[in-house]
Parts: sequence; structure tokens; C-alpha cells
Amino acid sequence: MSAAVPPHVAARHHALAPEHVDAPHRWWEAGDLLLESGARVERCGVSWVEHGIEDPGGERTILGCTAIGATHHRLDFLIGPGRALDTTRFRIVVVDALGNGLSTSPSNSATQAGPGFPRFTIGDMVAAQHRLLVERLGLRRVHAVIGASMGGMQALEWGVRHPGFCARIVAMTPMARTAPWARAINEAARRALMGDPAFAGGRYDAQPARGWRDWAVVMRVLGARTPEALAAMEDFDGWFRATVDGTLAANIDANDWIAQSHAYDAHDVARGARFGGDLAAALGSVRARLLVAAPPLDLYNPVACAREAAARVPGARFAEIPSEYGHNAATSADPSAAAFLDAEIARFLA
Repeated sequence: MSAAVPPHVAARHHALAPEHVDAPHRWWEAGDLLLESGARVERCGVSWVEHGIEDPGGERTILGCTAIGATHHRLDFLIGPGRALDTTRFRIVVVDALGNGLSTSPSNSATQAGPGFPRFTIGDMVAAQHRLLVERLGLRRVHAVIGASMGGMQALEWGVRHPGFCARIVAMTPMARTAPWARAINEAARRALMGDPAFAGGRYDAQPARGWRDWAVVMRVLGARTPEALAAMEDFDGWFRATVDGTLAANIDANDWIAQSHAYDAHDVARGARFGGDLAAALGSVRARLLVAAPPLDLYNPVACAREAAARVPGARFAEIPSEYGHNAATSADPSAAAFLDAEIARFLA
């Protein structure tokens, strides 16, 4: 059933940045969500926003998926009139992923808070999105699914799990199976958070500030950029301090990020009995047209993983993002990369 947007959604939403596209928050109470593990997320709620035209049939609807620790604003640099996600031509439905602090998460669950929240997967994120589209919005198909980083991983999951539901997929900086390198980055970041005494085993009263600063060194400095990007900075020291010290302003909850990072680590579109770990068979089953985009170097999600996904999906195309920004190439951080993606994705969706 539909419900009023709960207070935590507004409370957790950080201040709008200049590049953000605002829209009313929407909320659906989905009941219990059965997870792949057999556990359940109790009283699961799904948060989402919509932009653009009315499209009750789904033929012009695009589903946007969010990155790890990110909200529905992750793809805003592509949304608007004349942009790739053209609001005069498409209905854009951007869903907050399970565990991001807006949809049901360790930080806001009334019955499974903090460390008591069950482990979930990227497949479970997609299951919640599929239920929203089918049960709440009444859709049986969409024009496209798009996402970057963990959003791109969800997009690939959509292609394998629900063949025929989406006609096109755009996956930026994705992996079809999480690489050991990405898992190592996540583990270093988790240890940074959990090593702060203020973390208190996940039962903190305030966010572990020192842990978040250490986390930022791993995720926002080492994992998100490249040596070339840092060398080109005119004021590296100032940027470094601002990046590390400003991390808390992102309003991410430590238990939420840790929960999503475990889902990130476990990601494998070939898991389960259907494909038995055969990645080639899983990707070969994708029926949607696929565009994969990644930069020459990504120190979080190895580019080889993105290229492999494109190579194994029939008819897929790989676009190299001309950027030295690494994992952040699929954001608004590099204006030239953002313009490249906007043009490439617009052509693909047309």
C-alpha cells in the first residue's frame, strides 16, 4: 500500500547541491521483503522519486539505480530537458537502494536496527525495485535501467534476473562479479569505520567521526581518483582536507554503508542454481541492449570487469570514458566526462 513519506526520509536527506534535481519524495510500504538468504527485512519501505512525463505503460520509463552510500540524486547530472535522461521524453523513476538510509536500512528499521539488520544482496535490492515497479506502479516493462558503480551492478542484475523487462541497460563503471580488488577496498574502508572506538560495535549514539575521516582516505581519495587526477590538482592539500573533513556532511550512516558494502562484496550475477556460477552463461542470457561505460583506469571497480561484461553480453557496446578521474569519471566531478556520457547515453536510449 502507499503511505505518507516517513520523517526519517526528510531528516536523512542532505542539503541540495547545485547539480541536484529536486522532486517530491515518494514512499511505498512493501510489507516484509523475503531475502535470497531466506531471512526477511521486516516492514520494508521503498523510497523513490520521479521526473518527467506520465507513462503508465512503461514504454518511456527509465529506472535509475543508486550507487553505494548514495541517494536518488546520484544520476541527477544526466536528468533534465535535453539531457540523456530527457524529462520531456521519458518518465524517470529513481529508486533508493535497500540500505541507503532512505529505503529501509539498518539506520531506520523499527525492528531490525543497526547490527540486527539481516544481510542482503544486490539481488535483494533489485527484488525490492521489481516489486515497486510491478505491485505499486503497475509496470510490466520499462524502456531502460541505468546506474553507475553499484547502480551499474544492479542494472546488470536486472538484465540477468528479469530478461525482457527492460529493453536497454546502461551500466557505468560496473562489475558483473565483484573483483577481489574491490572487496579489498571495501574491507579497508569497513575497518576504518569499525576501528574507531566511537563505532561501539555498531551501537553508536553519534556517527564515528574519526572512522569516517579514515574511510574517506580509502574511498574518496585512493579508490575514487587516479594518480593522474591528483597530480593535476592545483591545491591538492586543500582538496584533501576538504574531502576528508567534509565526509560527515554526506549524512551517510556507518551501519548502512557497511551493510551495502557486504552486498557489494557478494555480488555475482551468476550465483545460484540457475547458472551455477557460470558467468558467461549468465551474461549470455541478457536480452536487453547493453551499453557499458568505464574510464581507462578505475581503482575501485577494475575496468577489466566492465569490459568483460560488455564482451559477454550479446550485441553489447563498450564506451571508454575519456577521463583521468577514475571511478569518479561517471559523476559530475569531471565536466568533460559528464558531457561525453550525456551524449553517448542519449544516442543509446534514442
